[in-house]
Amino acid sequence: MADKPNRLSIFPLGGALLFPRMQLPLHIFEPRYRALVSDAMARDRRIGMIQPKGGGEPPALFDIGCIGRIAQVEALEDGRYNIVLEGISRFRLVRELDVTTPFRQVEISLEGFEADSEDGLLGIAARAALETGARRFAEAQGYAVDWEAVARLDDEAFVNGVAQIAPFDIASKQALLESPDLPERAELLTQLLQFFSRHHGGEESGVTLQ
Repeated sequence: MADKPNRLSIFPLGGALLFPRMQLPLHIFEPRYRALVSDAMARDRRIGMIQPKGGGEPPALFDIGCIGRIAQVEALEDGRYNIVLEGISRFRLVRELDVTTPFRQVEISLEGFEADSEDGLLGIAARAALETGARRFAEAQGYAVDWEAVARLDDEAFVNGVAQIAPFDIASKQALLESPDLPERAELLTQLLQFFSRHHGGEESGVTLQ
């Protein structure tokens, strides 16, 4: 990644998190993002996933996102795409660039995210606490989960997988993405699961379902 240019085309999408070594399936239907995918496929297959914050047009962006490489692509006859992004590294937004493309482009920095290339590990107690919190949250939401399959996941896949799919609000999702390492993300995720379980999720807790 150190040899890659620091110019990145971005896909701002609230509630959609991508972590290094995780996958994110996306259905691309808006013309500007169809152009984004087409351009990425002609270049280095990289797209930056980042959450918008607040209103405005174009909406302001959070400072941290994640670079994804298009690992799978299905081009549909009407111009839409089904793609799967594979996370490479988080990035920090430096500035937005003035471009003529229909999609937004930014200058990024990877400084501070060197550890994203390493697998993270949890202590036994932290893993157990998160599994307990996830079970209670799933029961409160009425989710059916294959817990035997969950138990076989490594720590990184478990933590980041739950962080990606949990129906938290945008700010909570962003806080998970910005956690400096896996143990801190797991601790925050456990707290969020406990909080939203107590408030039964959905309307009472103010959770925005994505």
